[in-house]
Amino acid sequence: MAERHDPEITRVDVGGRTMKLSSLSKVMYPSTETTKGEVLNYYVSIAPILLPHIAARPVTRVRWPHGVADQSFFEKNLPSGAPSWLPRVRVDDVTYPLVDDIAQLVYLVNLNSLEIHVPQWTVTEDGERENPNRLVIDLDPGSPAGLKECAQVALLLRTRLDALGLELFPVTSGSKGMQLYASLGGDLTSDQVRDLAQQLAQEMTKKHPDLVLWRMTKSLRPGKVFLDWSQNVAAKTTISPYSLRGRELPCVAAPRTWDEVEAGAEGERFEQMMFDDMPERLETHGDLIADLL
Repeated sequence: MAERHDPEITRVDVGGRTMKLSSLSKVMYPSTETTKGEVLNYYVSIAPILLPHIAARPVTRVRWPHGVADQSFFEKNLPSGAPSWLPRVRVDDVTYPLVDDIAQLVYLVNLNSLEIHVPQWTVTEDGERENPNRLVIDLDPGSPAGLKECAQVALLLRTRLDALGLELFPVTSGSKGMQLYASLGGDLTSDQVRDLAQQLAQEMTKKHPDLVLWRMTKSLRPGKVFLDWSQNVAAKTTISPYSLRGRELPCVAAPRTWDEVEAGAEGERFEQMMFDDMPERLETHGDLIADLL
């Protein structure tokens, strides 16, 4: 029997806590040879911007134990062996971790959690679920439609939501499409927000049937942009802005400017953003979705 070796362990101070980080040289993205250490460095660098957007939201992770070329799994429950200093909340018979500081984030990422998903609602200090404070519409293009078509639909939705007094914030998903967010006052339930998003999707489909689709039927999607209103359901989660994605390339759910979206709708270059694009971008633009907080 082959002898088993402990993985490479590196002890570091993170936010005042001594942590053991494992296998930092492990390649998580073979196509770019991006290592686990680089993934952790990204999350540490982005933490001051990311953390406010996931604070008080139960965190679901997608873990790739052996990198994106291998299998992944969703994890909602608190990880086995989680330290006592990792906050938690019980919602619908599931005990989720909460992430409020950099050490808590690094702990989860060290478990090969590449993706961070959160709901549109938060919990109180007593663990009670509040009404959603965000609306999200996920734009999912069916090939041969792509980001250009998503950008066109995003502009249509911006005009429509502006008439309702809601400002939209665009985010390229790091996968195929986009998300559009709007800040809410917390006076609507998740069901009411879901219904609003569904009505908007139906309205857009009626006005632009060659471009937009509101039904989930996959056979209807080719060449159109599906408006996934269902991510406003209380039990659903959405990839967090600034999270990495577990795809072939280490892309990020990246907030975008409306100038970029307008250019993309006209056919100019408009692509998903890589994780190593983000430091310069944040230096230039700051947090483009800060008004969601």
